[in-house]
Amino acid sequence: MDAQQTAALLDLLGRLADRAWNDPAKRGEIQAELLRMLQAGELQTLEPQLAPQSQMADLSRQDALSDSLFKSGWRPYCGWVCGVGLSYQFLLRPLLNGLALGNFPSLEVDTLMTLLFGILGLGVYRTIEKVRR
Repeated sequence: MDAQQTAALLDLLGRLADRAWNDPAKRGEIQAELLRMLQAGELQTLEPQLAPQSQMADLSRQDALSDSLFKSGWRPYCGWVCGVGLSYQFLLRPLLNGLALGNFPSLEVDTLMTLLFGILGLGVYRTIEKVRR
């Protein structure tokens, strides 16, 4: 881990500690422990575990920059499918069934939620990437 990555990691961990603990004394304790771990080289043991996620993020970044709709458009497409599906399931379907305009079928909400959580998980990882810059 080079000096720039170390500084970015320490900054990110400090921000997480700031948000997680409102008590300044506890926050200081956590930040001091993170600094001690960093200096002792304990955080470097995480680097091999994070390498696959970093490589996946690089691939996702390359896909997003692509001019090909099949590479750069899959994530927005999944987002729209999920959004339309959830809108139908929780807004449109109950309204239409309530107005007695027919018996509209239910969608598999578990599948939609899995897709939603996958997209949101990638969104969180993307936010972490932006914070690093």
